[in-house]
Amino acid sequence: MNIIALIKQTPDTAKLSRTLNGLQLMADGQPRIVNPWDEYTLETALRLKEKHGGKKVTALCLGNPESIEALRTAIAMGADEAILINDAALANADSLGTARALAAAIKKIGAYDIIVGGRSAIDGNMGATAVQVATLLGVPMLSYVAALNAVNGGAKSISVVRAMEYGRETVTSTLPCVMTVVKEIAEPRYPNFMGIRKASKAVIPTWKLADLGLSAADVAAKVTWAVDLPPTRDTNVEMIQGSPAEQAKALVDKLMAAKII
Repeated sequence: MNIIALIKQTPDTAKLSRTLNGLQLMADGQPRIVNPWDEYTLETALRLKEKHGGKKVTALCLGNPESIEALRTAIAMGADEAILINDAALANADSLGTARALAAAIKKIGAYDIIVGGRSAIDGNMGATAVQVATLLGVPMLSYVAALNAVNGGAKSISVVRAMEYGRETVTSTLPCVMTVVKEIAEPRYPNFMGIRKASKAVIPTWKLADLGLSAADVAAKVTWAVDLPPTRDTNVEMIQGSPAEQAKALVDKLMAAKII
């Protein structure tokens, strides 16, 4: 089996602070990491190779040139190959434009059995791209996969457990397919020393839209959206004095006066 892991480099939300808000964190030059959900993507792809007769794991990322560091992390964890899609025309692409570029890259890579992605990216949190990739490729989509029951590369079939709001759902699909995973799937491994050395020396190709047979018009955003910070407001803190009973009564009186209760 050939497995493709879709990963993304995202802002490091652990760096959020009183002086650094979410919009500032999105700006160029801020700390970047592998999208946390994609750590489970990589672990799943590697386990599919190790436990179910996989031949190769290819990490595929669409992003800016700095995203190559996310791909080096993938190689350090155990991925065999890594490819970056980078083109100026993709800077403002929406999820469909992104999916079109990824689908074209997957076709260029060639034969595949399973494409694995994370449930979403922490910057946009839409969870739409993998679904769109599956649609563009014309293959089944398995979302929110929490466990693998059985994988049969010869019979081209897979059975998984999906984590649903109302419980767990077991489904079977033919291969090839696209699936997105949640954190219950497996604990991501840490890169070892040899993996880190391999990653540091790896030559990671960068594909442009022209390499994929696409134009800027093919990935142009069809939907535009903007993100703004909520309006600020002044707040006052009042310390209520007195015994516990007096404090409780005063608090209830104030909440009733403010029509909160």
